[in-house]
Amino acid sequence: MLKAAFVFVAPEANSKQHRSVITTPAVELTVVGVSDVQSAVAAVEELVEQGIGAIELCGGFGHQGVAAVKKAANKKAVVGVVRFDVHPGLDGKSGDDVF
Repeated sequence: MLKAAFVFVAPEANSKQHRSVITTPAVELTVVGVSDVQSAVAAVEELVEQGIGAIELCGGFGHQGVAAVKKAANKKAVVGVVRFDVHPGLDGKSGDDVF
């Protein structure tokens, strides 16, 4: 079974509270909300220790945020990205400008 995660950024999200697991016969998907890149890094370090092998990030991370998360995954999980030039949930800004 593939253990994967989707990490999204939203104001005031707490990775311990704003989390859900969806299990299908082939994939166990953990969805985690974080408030910023620093929180994402901590959440990803925890997720890879739990055996998550694939992580997808929402478009709000920006290039620098993606790089920080990829480094935190430490080659224990592959990291993919949903991409927006500007993010509708961040007042039309890039995550690079917000975080």
